Amino acid sequence: MAKNTDLNLRRQLMYSVFVRNHTKEGTFRALERDLDRIAALGTDIIWLMPIHPIGKVARKGELGSPYAISDYRAINPEYGTLDDLKHLVAEIHDRGMKCIIDVVYNHTAPDSVLAAEHPEYFFCDADGNPSRHVAEWWDIVDLDYSHHGLWDYQIETLVMWAGIVDGFRCDVASMVPVDFWCEAREAVEKVRPGCIWLAESVFQDHVRGMRSEGACCASDSELYEAFDICYPYDVWDVFDGVFNGSSTLQDYIRVLNFQEGVYPGNYVKLRCLENHDQPRFASKVENDDALRSWMAFSYFERGTTMLYGGTEFGAKKAVTLFDKDDNFGDKQADWQPYLKQLRAMKRRLPLGGDYRLRCDGGVIVGSYVAPEKRVWGVFPVHGAEGTVAVNLPDGLYCDMIDGREVEVRNGTVCTGGTPVVLEKEAAK
Repeated sequence: MAKNTDLNLRRQLMYSVFVRNHTKEGTFRALERDLDRIAALGTDIIWLMPIHPIGKVARKGELGSPYAISDYRAINPEYGTLDDLKHLVAEIHDRGMKCIIDVVYNHTAPDSVLAAEHPEYFFCDADGNPSRHVAEWWDIVDLDYSHHGLWDYQIETLVMWAGIVDGFRCDVASMVPVDFWCEAREAVEKVRPGCIWLAESVFQDHVRGMRSEGACCASDSELYEAFDICYPYDVWDVFDGVFNGSSTLQDYIRVLNFQEGVYPGNYVKLRCLENHDQPRFASKVENDDALRSWMAFSYFERGTTMLYGGTEFGAKKAVTLFDKDDNFGDKQADWQPYLKQLRAMKRRLPLGGDYRLRCDGGVIVGSYVAPEKRVWGVFPVHGAEGTVAVNLPDGLYCDMIDGREVEVRNGTVCTGGTPVVLEKEAAK
């Protein structure tokens, strides 16, 4: 595990912004107008998806994928200037939040600055042409980290951006050597102590597939040597399976519990219901009661909770990465007041102690047992009423979510179809 990971990340909220689709203008300056609202959600960290120029060769869609970067050291002119970015970051800091940016170091656009200046830095096919390991990523070409000159260039670039922002979300981090990330972290720490490192770790099938082809692909366990936070993709297929019928809720709880025993004691996971690569979560659930419970569970889970822009309005429509779109064009309901309650609840969860989950029919039951307190969460994720056992003394409790009075009777609690989180402070 990264030795200096701040365990307080387990209590924090991250908000993901796709600048192009976040406002009508799609610029840094326009985004500033929404910072007060984002901060009011209790956001600690704003993650800006890639801010760099996009390649023109082999573009997907009219505007291209923000992950097909042409110049790591420049700003996408559609978003503004470097000074505009600095102004945005200053405004983020003024509101008590941090800003991280996307780092896409596995690949570039075919017409990138690096491809022109250092063609030797790229993975090539049998005919010597720049190529890629994932066929459907046809708008990019992969980098080859066997060249240490590439390491120097990339680390110098990170150090440059670390003079402005507070951290990095690293795209498909698994496909870049872990030793590179360790060296990069050490260099960045000198200019940005406490820099936040979030890895987009990948699905297990992706890890196995790349390794079978002889390509570099690290597991979450390996990535934790360099990163503070890893994606939840190690269990995402089981999570998805709860909704498509390929797995059960019990299966999902089992793999979440497995994380507690297989990762370092100070591991931090990103906890989210959706992101820019996944379908809108609200389109998967049967009703608002179920959505309410899943939202509450994502805040209750041990790890950094992440909201993708639009989640707070229950959006169901997928947003394209390749053309102009609107992350907020499909507002179904205003969940912001509820998410603020969940944020207040998350701040009170123990950072350490024993964290366990179990499945009781269609209800997820979670517990934190720490020296300072015990916390029990009950989440009826199908939106149905249920009575479940909790290891708390009988009596009246104040729900940590909405402050209502909840009774524990005979060691059980009735949810009424809505999530409940209860705490018992340790005796002084």
